[in-house]
Amino acid sequence: MDTIITVDKVYKSFGKGDLELKVLEGADMTVNKGEFVSLMGPSGSGKSTLLYLIGGLDRAYDGDIVVCGENIGKLKEKALSKLRLEKIGFIFQFYNLVQNLSVEDNILLPIKVAKRYDAAAAKRLDEILDITGIADKRKAMPSKLSGGQQQRVAIARALMAEPEIILADEPTGNLDKASGENIMELFKKINREKGMTILQVTHSEQNSAYGSRILRLDNGVLV
Repeated sequence: MDTIITVDKVYKSFGKGDLELKVLEGADMTVNKGEFVSLMGPSGSGKSTLLYLIGGLDRAYDGDIVVCGENIGKLKEKALSKLRLEKIGFIFQFYNLVQNLSVEDNILLPIKVAKRYDAAAAKRLDEILDITGIADKRKAMPSKLSGGQQQRVAIARALMAEPEIILADEPTGNLDKASGENIMELFKKINREKGMTILQVTHSEQNSAYGSRILRLDNGVLV
């Protein structure tokens, strides 16, 4: 299988001197194209930090991270932004929806900003609304949606750019049990039907089992 994410001897710390907190200490991992990988570890183990490094949201680290064939630590900001926009979809614990935009406009926002909205995108929107089960909510405002529905909007937004990778950070952290299970089933469906690579950070053993493989982060090292 083709490797789509490589983390090679990555070190990350916060602060300096006596206040330095070492979070990652030589982390190594690979994710193959089409995998659904769950990244687990105790609270404060650096799971989310590693996810943000992989997504290029934090560039202060030592080591090498290669995503979709690009060593992101060596990319200039413009090239990194292009990679994030075209290859990576982010889903966070908090939905980060624009409250004064409808469901449809929230989903379309990234590609409209990138000036990539066309007839094909309009057709893709209809398909994604169906996949995520929110077609009947397309004109609704976020304030009128449940937590589970808002997270589905966030997932739909991530899917619109047809990324190669979905990075999800505790995607069910703010949801009740039933809504969380529905979101995890949706991830499984996207992975299976779209062949999209998913790397999720989770503290839930139940959620981790939806993945095809589980990686554990302990004391800054993947084991």
